Amino acid sequence: MSSLPKKTQVLIIGGGPAGSTAAALLARQGHHVTLFEKDKFPRYHIGESLLPTILPIIDLIGAREKMDKFGFQRKHGAYLEWGKETWALNFGELSGDATYAYQVTRAEFDEMLINHAAEQGAFVFQETEVRSLEFDGERPVRASWIRKSNNGTPLQGTIEFDFMIDASGRNGLMANHYLNNRKYHQVFQNVGVWGYWKNTDRLATGREGDIAVGSIPDGWLWGIPLSDGTMSIGAVVHKDSIKAQRGQSLDQIYEKALQASPLMQRITKDAELISPVVSETDYSYASERFCGPGYFLTGDAACFLDPLLSSGVHLATMSAMMAAASITSIFREEVGEEEAQSFFESSYRQAYLRFLVFLSAFYDVGRTKESYFWEAQRITQQDVPADHLKFAFLNLVTGVKDLEDVQTTGTHHVIMEEMTKRIDDNLKYRKDKLKLATLDGDELKNARANANFFDSVEGMFTLDAENAVNGLYVQTKPVFGLGRTNVSR
Repeated sequence: MSSLPKKTQVLIIGGGPAGSTAAALLARQGHHVTLFEKDKFPRYHIGESLLPTILPIIDLIGAREKMDKFGFQRKHGAYLEWGKETWALNFGELSGDATYAYQVTRAEFDEMLINHAAEQGAFVFQETEVRSLEFDGERPVRASWIRKSNNGTPLQGTIEFDFMIDASGRNGLMANHYLNNRKYHQVFQNVGVWGYWKNTDRLATGREGDIAVGSIPDGWLWGIPLSDGTMSIGAVVHKDSIKAQRGQSLDQIYEKALQASPLMQRITKDAELISPVVSETDYSYASERFCGPGYFLTGDAACFLDPLLSSGVHLATMSAMMAAASITSIFREEVGEEEAQSFFESSYRQAYLRFLVFLSAFYDVGRTKESYFWEAQRITQQDVPADHLKFAFLNLVTGVKDLEDVQTTGTHHVIMEEMTKRIDDNLKYRKDKLKLATLDGDELKNARANANFFDSVEGMFTLDAENAVNGLYVQTKPVFGLGRTNVSR
């Protein structure tokens, strides 16, 4: 379709992983979907390390064969030098589920996804920017757009829609320009600084393809091997550390961070930096609402987390799947709009908060008394109200009755203590690979229970009827949409 439609069932704003995933899923259900992306793909983006949870999403949109044939670097786990601890993490070693993910160049990965969405029947228009929205009460119903033309004269127009998915990333069209409801956390106010290297030691982690993570007093560093032979190497440091180094260049700050990590020193010993050093604020935030009448916020348009756990693409594609399932079931009159919105809001909020607590607890594992950075990553009552935490972890940690009986003032302590214990147990199991291979009886049962816990934190729990949220879950068979169950949480 060369001309832009005047009306569509679903308008998607943004063509990154969230927007393209939602577009592909909805188009595969036969809905009229229009996607506007302001940039021309391929375009650069950071966030190159994916989790195994990408696999069920790629399967759901019908792109697994493309993904495997593309040649992205396979990622079978991670290698960490964190505080005083050193260990290798292998995907699936505790539960036997997904055993690999990918390290991707986002320009290629994102272009593959947006092109796939078009092949599935979505009407995709790049270099088309949504400038404003019109509302019927609180419901967005029309968008004004502008796009480039062949002769250089901008084209402008409007499009009406029944539903809108905001996948506009950190720009956050709805959150920043209409709802004004984006809340930045006091924790994780960090800055990312990175560049690209060649001739790195890709076996310094013990296995090619693993992401390398090393802690330093002022933060941590990543090393992500890519399929073109280069490695993305970056540092995440607290904003106060950057301010304290005022007067130094970005290159000097970056070099200082690398020098502080024995792991990165080994990796870059004979390597060459082949790109400029760049930076980006990694301040974590969440919108007060993730959806409303006629709209859903997905990916970074709704929330953003510190990149330590590689949760960006996971949350983007998971929220896209939930939004698409909600909308398609509304169209089929299987659920009411308010019920679908309640499911989306609750599910996405749970996914985000579980990762947030995991992050905070994981940082605490590497804490040293001398380092302000680790202390600064602890979630507080101001960041997450106690009732939100109870909701996110109900039936997941100490049990319904125990958690409900906890006084509000103790909620953060109880949940953080439980999460930290689970992390400690997880690391204990993973560190001794020979012992792990011989576990049986109660030890094996405990290891699998531990793995299942983290599957509920990092995984696609909304695909499981047993983990239904408000009585609903994402059903993939016999048709894609929201399924209903008597089990509710």
